[in-house]
Amino acid sequence: MENKIETPTNVDSESLGDSESTTDSVDYNTIITESFDDLNIKSNLLRGIYGTGYENPSAIQQKAIKPLIDGRDLIAQAQSGTGKTATFSIGVLERIDETKNITQAVILAHTRELALQIEGVIKNLSTYMKIDVNLSVGGTAVRDNIDALLKNPHIVIGTPGRVLDMINKKALDTRDLKVMILDEADEMLSKIFSNQIYDIFRFLPNNIQVGLFSATMTPDFFRLSKCFMRDPVKILVKNEDLTLEGIKQFYINLEHNEYKYDTLCDLYDMCTVSQTIIYCNSRTMVEELYRRLCDDDFSCVCIHGDLTQEERNKIMEEFRNGTSRMLISTDLLSRGIDVQQVSLVINYDIPNNIESYIHRIGRSGRFGRKGTSINFLTRYDIKKMKDIEEYYHTLIEELPADFKL
Repeated sequence: MENKIETPTNVDSESLGDSESTTDSVDYNTIITESFDDLNIKSNLLRGIYGTGYENPSAIQQKAIKPLIDGRDLIAQAQSGTGKTATFSIGVLERIDETKNITQAVILAHTRELALQIEGVIKNLSTYMKIDVNLSVGGTAVRDNIDALLKNPHIVIGTPGRVLDMINKKALDTRDLKVMILDEADEMLSKIFSNQIYDIFRFLPNNIQVGLFSATMTPDFFRLSKCFMRDPVKILVKNEDLTLEGIKQFYINLEHNEYKYDTLCDLYDMCTVSQTIIYCNSRTMVEELYRRLCDDDFSCVCIHGDLTQEERNKIMEEFRNGTSRMLISTDLLSRGIDVQQVSLVINYDIPNNIESYIHRIGRSGRFGRKGTSINFLTRYDIKKMKDIEEYYHTLIEELPADFKL
């Protein structure tokens, strides 16, 4: 099988340019699809779009669905909560030939929770189509996964480790794949996942269409993307445009870490008004904060990567349906997860990574809704906060004493 990817350690990134395209005359950034009807897609897919509740395409959907449908490689960047998942889901579903019992698309996500969420979107949009979808993630029975893949589902959604394992076990047939989508692509091309991604690409057809989606993209991301993309359409936004207009950003000056817990307790009534996610930088801190709140009879749940998949699914279900209104998390849930009711995000710890900030606060204010982020700022975090403000060209103000959600 032909390989599309070149190992980056053997590649001179300076000599890698986008290959010549036969469709350079098409400037997709100038093509605005103002109605889903204008996409000229399958009637049953269009029916699924409107049946899911979509009325008009969002900004990213207006520009990014068309090149996907046209078979172009695509790098698409957009603000959190603006409909990226539906964008690539619609593009993938339009590309699938329902009459063929072969696997034609793989969508990769960096967490099981995000993969499960994508599966839900795909299934909702394809309600009136004859599409078989498989979820391949860790924490589920390998034998059951193999049996499902041997039936050749049209679309496979999964995490890199499990998908690569299924390819190596010859359960996932990659010969007829048309499309590969990487969601939260900058994370997928980071050191944590990059080797698995490269190994997966070695099994893919040379002419496979690749779509990369994320809210943030680094220079390293663009360098690595050249290893496996052909003249991609690029739909990008500036850093200063990434901070969501609908999200109010505040900080509370605490000086020392020891003051954080009492401050959170003071804010607890505000947290229980609506769904709230509280972010910590480590699993240890997540568990410690959860234990202290429970000991003081506060109601909350916590999630991190050390929990079993069954535990994680249960916690997310409770949070989505409102049984639990306050969720303490590591950056496991900072990307992609869509809980419509979340209107408050608290950074108990200021993120160490600048890109993580926009993903965290993007959990509130989903798809045009209003949201609020509150950052607990100690004297050790001042430089990090200044760097965040400068990077996103935004102003984070001190929380007023009389602030109400």
